[in-house]
Amino acid sequence: MTERKLSGASPAHVWEALPWKKFHTQVFRLQRRIAKAEREGKHGKVKSLQWILTHSFTAKALAVKRVTENQGGKTPGIDRIVWKTPEQKMQAISHLKRRGYKAKPLRRIYIPKKDGRQRPLSIPTILCRAQQALHLLALEPIVEIRADPCSYGFRKKRSTADALEQTVRTLSTRVCAQWVLEADIESCFDRISHSWIQDKIPMDKSMLNKWLKAGYIDQKAFHRTEFGVPQGSLISPAICVLTLSGLEAAAINCYHKRKGKINVVAYADDFIITGASREILEDHVKPAVAAFLKERGLRLSEKKTRITNIEEGFDFLGFNVRKYKGKLLTKPSKANIKSFYANLKTMVKSHPTATTEALIHMLNSKIIGWAYHFRHSCASKTFGTMDHRIFDLLWRWVTRRHSRESAQWKRKKYFRSRGFQNWVFTTKVICKDKAKKNLDLFEMGSVKIRRHTQVQKAANPFDPKFVEYFKKRDLLRKYLQEQDRKRRLKYFVDLDAAGLAAS
Repeated sequence: MTERKLSGASPAHVWEALPWKKFHTQVFRLQRRIAKAEREGKHGKVKSLQWILTHSFTAKALAVKRVTENQGGKTPGIDRIVWKTPEQKMQAISHLKRRGYKAKPLRRIYIPKKDGRQRPLSIPTILCRAQQALHLLALEPIVEIRADPCSYGFRKKRSTADALEQTVRTLSTRVCAQWVLEADIESCFDRISHSWIQDKIPMDKSMLNKWLKAGYIDQKAFHRTEFGVPQGSLISPAICVLTLSGLEAAAINCYHKRKGKINVVAYADDFIITGASREILEDHVKPAVAAFLKERGLRLSEKKTRITNIEEGFDFLGFNVRKYKGKLLTKPSKANIKSFYANLKTMVKSHPTATTEALIHMLNSKIIGWAYHFRHSCASKTFGTMDHRIFDLLWRWVTRRHSRESAQWKRKKYFRSRGFQNWVFTTKVICKDKAKKNLDLFEMGSVKIRRHTQVQKAANPFDPKFVEYFKKRDLLRKYLQEQDRKRRLKYFVDLDAAGLAAS
């Protein structure tokens, strides 16, 4: 479908009638051609195909659809403009042009970090976000080709569960490495060299330069950006992956791989490197990694980078990885557990007058996400402990509301028995059929621990030979999600009434 064919109809009807499935197929076909040209080293052809993709109507439509329907679609930049109506979205497609485009400064906000500091987040205008989404479509195939095999962050069809499973496979055998370098890059996004990005990132240099030099506005003052990529931009994660591609080879090639037992597992800018001894990691691997990062304007954090023995354990991506008497176990880290419980405690205490139904909705959305994130680790004991601590929180919440009532009265009003459980926090809700049914608080103990099936390291979603492989993985994922949904139905009388997604 082209702009000429759409000229006769109103924008609202046209936007709703666009064949999105066909658009995805057409763009994906071009992305596979870009990936093939990159594999074969035909850089001129890569550039030509990228130009075709970024100037196609289908890619522009998908870019506008992405930035208007994702979580940040309603968040404006410094111009306070958002695209809400179909008319605005159709007009936006025609505005995605290279000629005459000028990137506007980003709006700077700050979000709290776990250590109490503030993380800067830069919000581009929606037009800049759409331009980045458009050029990201042309850059993604190259990211998948160039990224390290054991890199799992900001990549299609990969997740933290894959990174954790690779960590387990690397450290679980009897003859594996016993020492681990926990690496932390100091302000990775904020320090990447602009000159390195301009030389090495294979995309439209003019557009890239405009985004890098756009600057940001903080407290009504304009600030220039001389280095780094903004956290909050759609294209920044892809640039980060390409910046750190080659790290695995740099670490492995600095020492004899078999004798050194050097392996790398990375998730974005978080990575670990294993070694046969502390000396190998300290004298060979760490200097090689530092030199690799220095070329890109980055450096390791001296405070957070350390070398530990696997018997002592280490935290990685919110998990604690440690060997107990020769057996490797992964659990939710103590810091993550503490942070999650503090979040729930704040939520409960800040809603003393909320209805029971509203409180259950808020808690379930947090509890389900946390439990299913850690279900691939040895978390059964942790889940049971958290259920008990959440019960204590809710009992204190009930007691504050009804300080003069007896314990038996409180139990009858707010709890019920289900199976062998006698203290299920619940309430009555009215469903679509106007019948009153129970809405229960989700219990982590009901989540079954399941080993994650790791994605193949060489698997590339833009490679034709892996098409069937990813189809089977998607079918397996949908089947498991359906089983989980059926298991959760006993907690939610009606998914629409509970306000929760089925997946």
